[in-house]
Amino acid sequence: MELLITGGAGFIGSHLAIHLLQIGHSLTIVDNLNSYYSKERKIAQLNRVRQVGDINFYHVDLTDEEAVKKIFQTHQFNAVVHLAAMPGVPKSIELPLIYLENNMKSTVNVLKWAGETNVKHVIFASSSSVYGNRDGVPFSEEMVNGEVASPYAATKVGGESLCHVYQSLYGFDLSILRFFTVYGPWGRPDMAIPKFIKKLLNNEEIYIYDQESARDYTYIDDIVMGIEAVINNPRKKEIYNLGYGTPIKITQLLAKLKIHFPQMKVKMLTPRQGDVKMTWSDISKAKKMLNFSPQVDISEGLDKTIIWAKEHKEYL
Repeated sequence: MELLITGGAGFIGSHLAIHLLQIGHSLTIVDNLNSYYSKERKIAQLNRVRQVGDINFYHVDLTDEEAVKKIFQTHQFNAVVHLAAMPGVPKSIELPLIYLENNMKSTVNVLKWAGETNVKHVIFASSSSVYGNRDGVPFSEEMVNGEVASPYAATKVGGESLCHVYQSLYGFDLSILRFFTVYGPWGRPDMAIPKFIKKLLNNEEIYIYDQESARDYTYIDDIVMGIEAVINNPRKKEIYNLGYGTPIKITQLLAKLKIHFPQMKVKMLTPRQGDVKMTWSDISKAKKMLNFSPQVDISEGLDKTIIWAKEHKEYL
């Protein structure tokens, strides 16, 4: 299959690209290599992909419609996996207009030119942040009501709406995937687990903003398997949660980290604006329709991530 991955030099995109090359797909990657985190890190991730197989790579900003148009007209893609986005809740509160400009405009350009060039299947990477601030229940796909807690989350809700608009205009198959707190080797350095591990390896104190918070941590390999299942099972219009299905309290996470770092020092701070109390995926739909079955629990995932971090300190 001829596939396009936007954001393919990023954490999820590079892992996905490696796997898809290994199973025989032809890939084009588009990434603007922005400075949200180290450009050198993204180039290293892209080089990991190139070690597995040949790819077409475009260093392009997806807000540039003419550049996007040219890519879609040069290739005939069977499917597009649109992962590219400005990530991160705190930064989106600081720079909301940049998030709106980047995430919404790039999504419009990808959707429009996928439709104009008869791409059969568009896969949009959404986020658990679209569920807003809920507590105590697993989030099922129909629970989204637009009441979100950050500009980043708002761009994901808006992106989903744009997907429905362009699906109705062009008729391509559409899959919207809501990822839940993805972690693992090469994990995005602004996320909690990579930040904690980096500080602990340097014998530094780690900061906790809400000791009652919980996250549905999902290992990168399980996310990749979920995306592959969606690529292989196109449907007219579906939304799936991709998570592990079990929220882990921050106190539980700290206890597991302390096994590896017995001298761990923790400082408790007040909650940050935009952070939600918990995430908890109801993955029954993905299990039923995609045979999605996450395999890596938090203990195994942390073990693998810490081993990687000790061997790649230059990229933390």
